[in-house]
Amino acid sequence: MQLADLRRYGASHTIIQSLRDIGIKDIYPPQLEALRLGLLSTKDSFVIASPTASGKTLIAEMAILKTIFEEVGKVIYLVPLRALAGEKYADFSRKYKPLGIKVGVATGDYDSRDPYLAAYNVIISTNEKMDSLLRHSSPWIHDITLVVADEIHLITDAHRGPTLEVVLARLRQTNPNIRVVALSATIRNVHDIARWLNARVLESTWRPVPLKEGIYFDKSILFDDGSHKEVEVATIYDPINIALSVLDEGGQALIFVNTRKSTESVAAQAAKEVGKRISDGERKVLEQASEEVLKALAEPTRICRRLGELVKYGVAFHHAGIHSRQRKIVEDFFRENRIKLLVATTTLAMGLNLPSRRVIIRDWWRYQPGYGMGPIPVMEIKQMGGRAGRPGYDDHGEAVLIAKSRRDQAFLFEKYVGGEPEQVISKLGTESALRSHILACVATFLAKSEGEILDFISYTFFAIHKDPTDILSIVREVLRFLIEEGMIKEEGGNLKATPFGTRVAQLYIDPLSAVIIRDALFKAEERDRDLTPFSFFHAISATPDMMVLRLRKRDYEKLTPHIVARKDEFLLPLPGEEDQEFLAQVKTALVFLEWIEETPEDKIVGGYHIGPGDMRALVELGEWLLYSSYEIGRVFKLRRAVKYLSPVRKRLAYGVKEELLELVALQGIGRVRGRNLFNAGYRTIRDLKKADIEALTKVPTIGKEMAKDIKRQVT
Repeated sequence: MQLADLRRYGASHTIIQSLRDIGIKDIYPPQLEALRLGLLSTKDSFVIASPTASGKTLIAEMAILKTIFEEVGKVIYLVPLRALAGEKYADFSRKYKPLGIKVGVATGDYDSRDPYLAAYNVIISTNEKMDSLLRHSSPWIHDITLVVADEIHLITDAHRGPTLEVVLARLRQTNPNIRVVALSATIRNVHDIARWLNARVLESTWRPVPLKEGIYFDKSILFDDGSHKEVEVATIYDPINIALSVLDEGGQALIFVNTRKSTESVAAQAAKEVGKRISDGERKVLEQASEEVLKALAEPTRICRRLGELVKYGVAFHHAGIHSRQRKIVEDFFRENRIKLLVATTTLAMGLNLPSRRVIIRDWWRYQPGYGMGPIPVMEIKQMGGRAGRPGYDDHGEAVLIAKSRRDQAFLFEKYVGGEPEQVISKLGTESALRSHILACVATFLAKSEGEILDFISYTFFAIHKDPTDILSIVREVLRFLIEEGMIKEEGGNLKATPFGTRVAQLYIDPLSAVIIRDALFKAEERDRDLTPFSFFHAISATPDMMVLRLRKRDYEKLTPHIVARKDEFLLPLPGEEDQEFLAQVKTALVFLEWIEETPEDKIVGGYHIGPGDMRALVELGEWLLYSSYEIGRVFKLRRAVKYLSPVRKRLAYGVKEELLELVALQGIGRVRGRNLFNAGYRTIRDLKKADIEALTKVPTIGKEMAKDIKRQVT
């Protein structure tokens, strides 16, 4: 269909011209169906459920253009991950800046109203950041007339789902006329989501590149259309053989496995064979990519070196332990068809927008914390397989699961190839999920009574399947906890947040974390001695907000001497030494301690069996919880604890001893450059002011450009 023909469906000349300006030439069938249903001719909300790469985002973009050019409203585009927010921001900025549309991005820093966002037409935000902005009552929120909820099927995720659900409920309750365009994978009960959002439904199975789904067994792939494809045996590893066969056809392959260790081992096993299929020209480009991987961090780790070496062969692994900069390098070179084979964890599939001709799913079982090993949901397998087929390059895509027996083959066909995705179910109805959101409701004056809390819950997806009164007992238990711990009080028959409760809601931490931190701070205030950074590191590691490290068998005997040596430093009651949760907290606290003592990052990640990506995430989270501790200490006027916390928080943020804090405050000076400057005699800003550029250039890791930059900053 010609773009000019869109006028019959309500598209104005401005919208049609804007679509031309951003390079749109063709309208996909799902997009046309959305127009027929009134996307541009009505203000109705929509739920779009269709496969990966079927054009869902452009449907949302057409609604965005209408909102900005014809309704002069503000748009919020919600995404589940910070990486996706960055990706979407870059894409939208490139396309829409020339049209005069201002695009902003909001991630991280949960203790700000971000008034600067009022200047933007479109704001890309993570669900958590939007929740935080609602808690801070940012005034521009009332200007929002359209919210796009990407990956809304993740509402069924126990960790992320409740936040997305509450954000949409709050936006709809505070602005009943707000329009919602929700983008979803193919799910069984899409009509339930539509009923919740009072939206029209568009379901489609159309894909720009046809998908063949199959099961591999005994050197052959059996596809859902009845066809077979023989696989040549080049190695003893089935996933690699399946990948090599598509590389020989000129395609790329993506292998999903269930552990980080497997991503690295499978990639290493494939490197030699994939390397044989790389041209001399490609090899030079890959050597450049390898250099970029190694230079991404000031302190390259074992994982960095391993990844850098594999990239030379056109192979890479991809998991959450890799630093985000390195993940981006790998993703970019894979998109450019330089890296031929990528091995990723199944848990990272959500944020991995990397189409390849063949997707190979080796593992359909995965460890679930608290539950043990279990089969991966059909919806996730379909999402992984949906990445098969590169539009404009492949005439079809292939998604292949691996069976170990005929019985497995039949089971996998029935469950995953022929099976329907699971229903999406609300995970809001638990005490842990409701604690934070009920406090936020009261702190922002959205609810002043038990009845008004239930009224708010009636706006959530939970209320579609159950009556809000079904969780009345949980609501009452949460309120009892919040009142007993001094976050909410009853005043004149109404519920009201205390200064403590209001600050906790703004800090965006679990109220239970706040209680643990408060108790630790009061203990610290009483101490004249035995107060150390470890004291606070353990306290924040004991909170439900902390991502504690998993224990390994050898950890038990290694941790016991530390516990004995530091027994007087703990601010919280000590359980038995065999308590696994406690041991994991101590292990996490020790990582923080080594980090601020400037232990080389390679030694930390190697010694604690984590990746540089984990290290970064852990430090960011720890720094936020120390900031929250500092703010809670201020609420209670705990001056001694607050004074002690201030430098510890900064040390954790930079990973340095206290003597380097002045130097690392300079832009571009991290823990390595800071230590090199200090060791060379430049210990203060005053020393740097006196230094000349030539002398600074001689300091290791300080080149001429960095030396000039330092001088610019200190003069």
